[in-house]
Amino acid sequence: MNCRLGCGACCIAPSISSSIPGMPNGKAAGERCVQLSDANLCLIFGSPDRPAVCSDFDASEDVCGHSNEEALWLITQLEAQTSH
Repeated sequence: MNCRLGCGACCIAPSISSSIPGMPNGKAAGERCVQLSDANLCLIFGSPDRPAVCSDFDASEDVCGHSNEEALWLITQLEAQTSH
């Protein structure tokens, strides 16, 4: 599955502990990444500054569902289940 352009769920829902340009301490779950544009596109896509956790993410139906809204819900649920 390819990412849906303009989704951005993986840049909002999960926590990221790696340093991100503009967010040296990473980001909390539910916090919008500063590198996510208003059109929900990654501003550092393809850049060596992009965290490995972001570059290594592979979109799949079980994580991303069938819509942007479903992706945000699914990733939020996965984050909640794995953050304990």
